[in-house]
Amino acid sequence: MPDISGPPEPTDSAVPPSRRQVLLAGTAVLGAAALTASGLGGTASAATETGGPGWAVRDPFKLGVASGDPLPDGVVLWTRLVPNPLAEDGLGGMPSRPVPVQWEVSSDANFRRVVSAGAEVAWLHQAHTIHVEVSGLRPGAEYFYRFRAGREISPVGRTKTAPRPGARLDRFAFAFASCQNYPEGFYNAYAHMAHEDLDLVAFLGDYIYEGNAQGTIGRGHAPVGETWTLADYRIRLAQYKTDPDLQATHAAFPWAVVFDDHEVENNWAGDISQVDGEPDADPAVFRQRRAQAFQAYYEHMPLRRAQRPSGPDIRIHRRLTFGDLVDFHLLDTRQYRSDQVPGPQRADPARTILGAAQKSWLLKGLAGPTARWNVLAQQVFFSQRDFTAGAAATFSDDAWDNYQVERDLVRDHLAKASNPVVITGDVHASYVSDIKADFTDPASATVATELVGTSITSGGNGTEQNAGDAVQLAENPHFKFINRKRGYVRNVVTRSEWTADYRTVEYVNQPGAPITTRATFVIDDDRPGAVQR
Repeated sequence: MPDISGPPEPTDSAVPPSRRQVLLAGTAVLGAAALTASGLGGTASAATETGGPGWAVRDPFKLGVASGDPLPDGVVLWTRLVPNPLAEDGLGGMPSRPVPVQWEVSSDANFRRVVSAGAEVAWLHQAHTIHVEVSGLRPGAEYFYRFRAGREISPVGRTKTAPRPGARLDRFAFAFASCQNYPEGFYNAYAHMAHEDLDLVAFLGDYIYEGNAQGTIGRGHAPVGETWTLADYRIRLAQYKTDPDLQATHAAFPWAVVFDDHEVENNWAGDISQVDGEPDADPAVFRQRRAQAFQAYYEHMPLRRAQRPSGPDIRIHRRLTFGDLVDFHLLDTRQYRSDQVPGPQRADPARTILGAAQKSWLLKGLAGPTARWNVLAQQVFFSQRDFTAGAAATFSDDAWDNYQVERDLVRDHLAKASNPVVITGDVHASYVSDIKADFTDPASATVATELVGTSITSGGNGTEQNAGDAVQLAENPHFKFINRKRGYVRNVVTRSEWTADYRTVEYVNQPGAPITTRATFVIDDDRPGAVQR
């Protein structure tokens, strides 16, 4: 295993096109003529052009652009300068010196009405990534953005600010996705998602996988081995972000992201690594590994400074509000959880999946005042899920079932909130579940709804159902739907109902798969539980 303590921090020595035309057909670098009237036009200084004597920035925007965490007056804009995304040192082919990067935001796709502009410095110790927290924008408005380093101009991104909290909002559309194992498939789902009409994409974890899999479709992991060092995690994240369909979806919409386990290591819990005989069985070693993973994760995501990690610690739980219609409570179900235990111990009231501080924050937020719809955007299965036929019961030790008392406590608070909906990733399958006041009593009240999204690619092509799904449906009468094809969930939320379309692709082992709406479920305002339409 490589030394994962990390090296010392280095010292830095006419007619506007449509959105889809701009973002999907026109994400190539804009010509100089298009820039003359903008804040990015004109002659750059030698330092801006080169990042220092004798070095010129050449094609540095190979990971595209992204935006995230929209507020009423602004968003986060992200890019990374990386001419060689898979460079073995994890630094992307960049020099050791800082590089100035200009940015601008416009209310039109041709950048004739630039409303905000500025400059940031891309530093070596941050892998030459840029996080711009733009403010002063109009609420609920569409904007376009881009970056410049030297003479190079980035692709154009489109983003949207949130409405003011409490402002009337009649419609909000978003998709949620998870689990995008690169060697296991092409991102056909993103090729379609990029064309949707969305206000937000919520990503619920497993943005990368840490293992050494190479697969069989020519998308083997880089670096070849398991990720351990900061350089390893930087290369892995950069490799995933080279995918053009992922880039197009990042450029098309603001994202709100949380991590699950594979951004660090499979099934980790707090300071405890997976039981696999590796050196990070020592919690001190695992915390070093987690620090490397979190730094690389932050560097590659459109996150605010409030989410910048401090060593092995990061605050990823947060809340986003969209007018008076939707509150997103984004959770962390990894960093503060108790270790997984065998089934008989799952009812121990001392066990936690949220940790005391996050639990207090969540319950206080749910107590209100809140928007009309309250969304728990989180990683692992919330509803009770029994895998075994008959009187015996078997539950996942990595899901909320392994933290039964805390799950039931959160459920009881959800029951008092306005229109609670839990959205979930992790399991590489689509589910729809009623959240019951008592999961052991099918006749008990339905107090909330859980929508579980399938993977983007993880698990390969997938299937309609597997042999065990009939047992799950029989043993868990609160389940209304199971499907194991790949895709995402598209949601349109209004004042009267929530419509969830389960969008699935035919295959992921080659590009170009068609997409279909496999099922549609509707949740009525003030009536928990989803009904298939």
